[in-house]
Amino acid sequence: MARYFNTEGVCKPKEHYMVRLDERLKAIRELYVDRGKYFVINRGRQYGKTTTLRALAEYLRDEYIVIAMDFQRMSTANFADEQVFAVKMIGQMEQIFSRKKEWMQGIDGAAFQAMLSLKDREEVSLDALFEGFSRICETSAKPIILMIDEVDSASNNQVFIDFLAQLRGCYLDREATPIFHSVILAGVYDIKNLKLKLRPDAVHQYNSPWNIAAEFDINMSFSAAQIGDMLQEYEAEHDTGMDMAAVAEEIYQYTSGYPYLVSAVCKIMDEKLPAREAFAGGSRIWTREGVEEAVKILLRSRTTLFDSMIKHINEYPDLKKMFHAMLFQGEQVLYDQYNPAIELADMFGYAVDDGVYVQVANRIFETCLYNMFLSEEELASSVSRAAKQDKNQFVSGGRLDMEMVLRKFVEYFNDIYGKNDGKFVEEHGRKFFLLYLRPIINGTGNYYIEAQTRDAGRTDVIVDYGGEQFVIEMKIWRGNEYNRRGEKQLMDYLDYFHRDKGYMLSFHFNRNKEIGVRTITLGDKTIVEAVV
Repeated sequence: MARYFNTEGVCKPKEHYMVRLDERLKAIRELYVDRGKYFVINRGRQYGKTTTLRALAEYLRDEYIVIAMDFQRMSTANFADEQVFAVKMIGQMEQIFSRKKEWMQGIDGAAFQAMLSLKDREEVSLDALFEGFSRICETSAKPIILMIDEVDSASNNQVFIDFLAQLRGCYLDREATPIFHSVILAGVYDIKNLKLKLRPDAVHQYNSPWNIAAEFDINMSFSAAQIGDMLQEYEAEHDTGMDMAAVAEEIYQYTSGYPYLVSAVCKIMDEKLPAREAFAGGSRIWTREGVEEAVKILLRSRTTLFDSMIKHINEYPDLKKMFHAMLFQGEQVLYDQYNPAIELADMFGYAVDDGVYVQVANRIFETCLYNMFLSEEELASSVSRAAKQDKNQFVSGGRLDMEMVLRKFVEYFNDIYGKNDGKFVEEHGRKFFLLYLRPIINGTGNYYIEAQTRDAGRTDVIVDYGGEQFVIEMKIWRGNEYNRRGEKQLMDYLDYFHRDKGYMLSFHFNRNKEIGVRTITLGDKTIVEAVV
């Protein structure tokens, strides 16, 4: 069977095109497993946690016995009390060892049977369960590792919290009482947050039973070089003639190496773009234009990852408020790991620490958030309705007339919002332009915000439409000197994108401002500047 890009479940090198995990597995073994650490692989959804665990179990099999469990296969009833939980855990151990019969040669059969016999008792405590674990670990010829995936499935269950406390006690006493050499848990929520969900009162918020865990500091996102190596394997089998380094870099720019997004973009390029007329023949598929088209298709798709993000944003008002302020007011939020909203955004994988400030994790997530916020207001927006009415006049021969877009926006904005004060314009102006722009390019073009330029005074919008790229700087008027610096910044940015023409939209608070659109020439660059 030919290999393909996989976005459903575990990735396997023999079946799927995937980033090789050898370096990651080596680092996990050397830094954590060999040192006997207990730790949590805590990342957002579809971040490659299960794929990593499966690969790690295989990687360690010569030197360790890896007992790999999945709490997703345990129902809520299995966490009802110690008796039920202990019996279920013993049953899972029995199934695992029955499939790995060679492991039985390395442990004491009597100790194993003694643990299995616990299932026949009328009452089984966690103490008895761990005594059974200890005897097996003591008699094993190889160190034993306990690996549990999807620990989120145990959230809000006191018996699991007690199970963690037992693991902690055994870890602290393992010089005297043998127990698992290493314990690896994986899930979205970290153990502190499981405790917080179970007991939300302030006294217990940070009283975690898992404070012996080592900090897991392995980067699980993919670099552009790693994506390029994956594409090299694809190219060896398909001979597309692609510039692998350039395509890998473009994919990275949109995804920041988020594993699911990387695979999803590649899967669309491989399976969906060949059926599109614009990409017939395949020569344009594995190009920058192909990546842009794949991203556009992905953003219009209903995925479980996007569903989870929207659900979380709406579930946590402070999280929603923070992202709204970042995206539309250009507010720079200092990264503080003890801020609950920032902690959630980081834990879910929607935001990252850039060293000082909170940043949305990648362009695709950011555009998804913009689309969510804008769609919430689109139906009630006068400027959005105006854009829909005027949409046809902005496109001729498949080309977008961005200057006309700015002229009409200036006209409508001043008619509808011109009498509002400066504070209103500063807080809402950029949002209104995106509300105007989105219906015009929707279905044909993409847009994204260049995060490096977004602050309280300036935001750059990059629009891709029909193979053309438009750079639009939106800024708040701060005086003539500030405006000149903005023009210089835009010229530098045009150089970066290899463009000769750029666009500037200035929100001016001065009542005596001269509104309208003018064209200026600076050196070899042309700037269309609109003032509202």
